[in-house]
Amino acid sequence: MTANEWLTLLSAAALGFSVLSYVLLDGTDLGVGVLMGLTRSGKHRRAMALTILPIWDANETWLVLGGGGLLALFPLAYAVLLPALYVPLIAMFLALIVRAVALEFRDHAPNWGTKRAVDFLLLLGSVIASGCQGVVLGTLVQGVPGNGGQYSGDGWEWLGVFPLYCGAVLVLGYTWLGACWMYWRTVDVVQRQSARQARALAVLTLGLLGVLVVWTSTLDAQYAQRLSNRLVCLPAFVMLTALLLIFTLGFRGRRHYLPLFAALGIFILAFALMIAALFPLIVPPHLTLQEAASSPTSQVFMLVGFAVLIPVTLFYNTYGFKVFSGKVQSVED
Repeated sequence: MTANEWLTLLSAAALGFSVLSYVLLDGTDLGVGVLMGLTRSGKHRRAMALTILPIWDANETWLVLGGGGLLALFPLAYAVLLPALYVPLIAMFLALIVRAVALEFRDHAPNWGTKRAVDFLLLLGSVIASGCQGVVLGTLVQGVPGNGGQYSGDGWEWLGVFPLYCGAVLVLGYTWLGACWMYWRTVDVVQRQSARQARALAVLTLGLLGVLVVWTSTLDAQYAQRLSNRLVCLPAFVMLTALLLIFTLGFRGRRHYLPLFAALGIFILAFALMIAALFPLIVPPHLTLQEAASSPTSQVFMLVGFAVLIPVTLFYNTYGFKVFSGKVQSVED
């Protein structure tokens, strides 16, 4: 490969790492938001809130890196995707704002009824934001009509059955991550409840993910060919089996973080399978990474910025997790 092709691959890797980091970190927070809205006990909801209050805003930094990176590194892909996804993207950003306000100001609610209403807004914002992210992903995988680097659709491709199914799967998957997080970070009743939720959600999520993989392979002959390749499917099966074993055994020992790490590993595996199916496309069915890439000068400039921002953001995230890594007990709401 030429130097420019390697540069484009490195740019795609930096962008993919940012998107994946957002999905893993803020996806867990969104899942906790869903569980909070579905929990009746005020004490339990307060414990859930305390586990994510110190760290949720830092997790969303990756969303900024991903969106800004797409615009600067692959402007043609940005030009095609944005008009196709105006509605779900705007809904997602509004939902994230509602969620942030509800989470930060719930302690200032004057009474139980108002606080319950705020928690419902947190639930609503978390579900809408999660669902919209899944819809965006599903729209990308099913293909976005474009011609000469310009969007040529009607703006409603995201309302297809496949994108909406992806949205539902991601809501459920994020909730699974949230339950695993709560099992790690809480004690007593909340922890036991989270363990039951995590096991049940694991079965549902993996079942729906299996359907999603099969459905994806029917969208395009190339998808089916790549996903059925032995170099893809066999390692994926071995890794999935190992991660499920770790997930199951994680509830039997003192390393309460193991179920969450195993669930995150399954998300990483699903992301890798998506990349394997799409590569070298960045916007199916026709736009490739090389065609969508910006000039080499722009890519080098952005990659230097990524080389600085990614380690700083990782350090900040890691330090925040370390400082607030203790168990949270149920307290009066």
